[in-house]
Amino acid sequence: MSRPPRPLPPGLGEAFRVADALALGVTPTRLRSATLEAPFRGIRTAPFIADDVDEDAPFARDRRVRERTLHAARAYAPLLAPSGFFAGRTAAVLWGLYTPPPDGIEVAVFAGTRAPRRVGVLARTVLPTLATVRLHEGLRVASPATTWAMLGAESDVRTLVVAGDAAVRIPRDRWGILRADAALATVAELQAAVDAGRRAGAARLRAALASIVTGAASPPETLHRLDCAAAGLPAPLLDAEVRNDAGRLLGVSEFAYPSARLAVELEGDHHRTSARQWHRDIEKYRAYAEAGWEVVRITAADRRTGRDVEVVRRALARRGGL
Repeated sequence: MSRPPRPLPPGLGEAFRVADALALGVTPTRLRSATLEAPFRGIRTAPFIADDVDEDAPFARDRRVRERTLHAARAYAPLLAPSGFFAGRTAAVLWGLYTPPPDGIEVAVFAGTRAPRRVGVLARTVLPTLATVRLHEGLRVASPATTWAMLGAESDVRTLVVAGDAAVRIPRDRWGILRADAALATVAELQAAVDAGRRAGAARLRAALASIVTGAASPPETLHRLDCAAAGLPAPLLDAEVRNDAGRLLGVSEFAYPSARLAVELEGDHHRTSARQWHRDIEKYRAYAEAGWEVVRITAADRRTGRDVEVVRRALARRGGL
């Protein structure tokens, strides 16, 4: 029976340079152990272990992608140049901007520093005027506004609106209160990032800015909103508080047309599989009905087939909202 490998010095951390480990007395044999990964030349890290995720929970896949990207970024962090930072799609995933991760790690350095050349690393050089950097999860990462602007080089307008909506979204706290101070960025900051200088994709970024709003909480909400707008439907309130005539809060809906007393809900699968969510929905929709509101529930199948826009159009016509 083989003995477990000797513990590593605690000062090395989750990811470390091979040279630093050798200097602390770690043997080459220990560094070749199956209990360590070598994601980049000269780096060792503990194997990636994903957290338990409820597959039926909203955005489960996005959380898994972010966990893996965060693990890879922490593995590369010891190799970052002093002016280096995570950028592009890697930064977008770290900030939760619903962007597919790159094939590798995207980093950037400011002009005057040589961009690294490593297998699995996509590197670029940027002017200091075009990027601001924040400390996020203990890592140097392009700010949300800079990250969004960098996506313009390779993203279409709809993708940029999805990422922009995520960047400026004003979240609600556990009591349902909007927290503007918790937003990743503002529309003004996105505009400033576009105006900071010449950027690849500037025309797409400016086109996307015209459609970015603060109330969309997910890509399906953004895309449904864009499709309804393209079809000429009136603009709804987003992340809307629905109240009865006495002013009592009945619930919060993704989309609301108050003049028609119509609420539109985009139903993820967790609305079906979670008993708690199921009962919460029943209570909310019952209260809406008692207050004279109609609820239109849009499924993923509706969105895939494009029926969602027509369903809302018919409901608005039925309720006198057109």
